[in-house]
Amino acid sequence: MAKHRTHSIEFKRQVAQEFLAGETLHGFAKRHDICRNLIRVWVQKYETGDFDEDAEAADLLQQYEARIAALERLVGKQALEFEFLKGAVKSTPRPKSARLHPSLPAPGPQHRRRMPADGDRTLDLLRPTDRRA
Repeated sequence: MAKHRTHSIEFKRQVAQEFLAGETLHGFAKRHDICRNLIRVWVQKYETGDFDEDAEAADLLQQYEARIAALERLVGKQALEFEFLKGAVKSTPRPKSARLHPSLPAPGPQHRRRMPADGDRTLDLLRPTDRRA
């Protein structure tokens, strides 16, 4: 069964540099337990400069991940503060003079009014009609 490994960009760059320095492909592949074709691919990418772009992308990805982690910590901290303040507001009694507008009712439990049943005005749309003639 084939081994599926991921190698860092630094390792790939190092392999390509050592191979280009004059080491044999067969011996190098055997020493690092890497497929010879994979070494050829890495050398080709090294020569075209693809590893430089990959390294920049990896660095940028690490920066983004660090920023995301910092923002997630900040959101968690703010959520805790919000819950704490919400609990403090609920436990503090509000004075009657704290109404927003004189026409508004005082804050507190509100009771919903029940709508009267409108049985007299309903339409009998479901009444069967007799169309036999």
